[in-house]
Amino acid sequence: MKTDVLDVAYVAQGPADGQAVLLLHGFPYDIHSYERVAPLLAEAGLRVIVPFLRGHGPTRSLGGSAARSGEQAALGVDVIELLDALGIDSAVLAGYDWGARAACVAAALWPTRCTGLVAVNSYLVQDLTAATQPLPPAVEAGFWYFWYFCTVRGENALRTNPRGIAEVIWAHNSPAWDFDEQTLARTAEAFDNPDYADVVLHSYRHRLGLAGGHPRYAAVQAALNALPVITVPAVTLEGLADGNFPATEASAAAAHFAGPRVHRHVPNAGHNLPQESPQAFADAVHETLALSRNGLTGEPHPLHTDVGAAADRPSRAAD
Repeated sequence: MKTDVLDVAYVAQGPADGQAVLLLHGFPYDIHSYERVAPLLAEAGLRVIVPFLRGHGPTRSLGGSAARSGEQAALGVDVIELLDALGIDSAVLAGYDWGARAACVAAALWPTRCTGLVAVNSYLVQDLTAATQPLPPAVEAGFWYFWYFCTVRGENALRTNPRGIAEVIWAHNSPAWDFDEQTLARTAEAFDNPDYADVVLHSYRHRLGLAGGHPRYAAVQAALNALPVITVPAVTLEGLADGNFPATEASAAAAHFAGPRVHRHVPNAGHNLPQESPQAFADAVHETLALSRNGLTGEPHPLHTDVGAAADRPSRAAD
């Protein structure tokens, strides 16, 4: 499906007239994160669309430098432009990692296009003004690739061995997930894209303040600098076996949500939560739709339903 800058490859399941749900994957993953979630939702009558993000799989640039940007504004705009291309007025936006960031950006800036939000690790709009502020050392250690990708050595490694890098990140992100070589190899096929390395490298360099944004997305990033609140109904999830961050109380990100919000902890799930715990992720989509049916979509609302509790930790906008 052609947008302004991309030819987006996607898988669709469920009835064409069903409530639309976009399932957005992260890095270094692909659409197979939703191989069990998508059928669960389609069987319930939802129109499920699972796109390959820019730089991944068969999604291709239509030419021009904008397609090689990995900044958060670009990811969010991709969501809206895909909805436009598909003729979808509003959809549930659901994701983890990069996909959750794209969903949060779109939900915050275009709330009328978002029926509801499902975001693993809560509010993931990056605060670029805090790019030089360190996280606790144990957390920083897990983000070794952020800085690795800022070096020529790291760039060469990503271009020559993206699967090997993904394997190390997977093992750290999801220590309880017993993935096999076949699963990794299948996803690694999505890294064989001419723009993959450029998009990934720009993403991490941009968030650390070491690369500028693309002019096409400057106005969107300017709006994101205010860390806009999300007003649509939201279900936020945290895996209790996430190797990136320990789970938190819902209050840790409460100020970023002005609409109804439910926060869930998912036992034994790591960073790639939909692939590790598909039923919990599908249930979250249904839960946000239930919130939306109460007539609360896109309107500020004081309700926050917090479920579960754990120690607070730094903002996950660093993910």
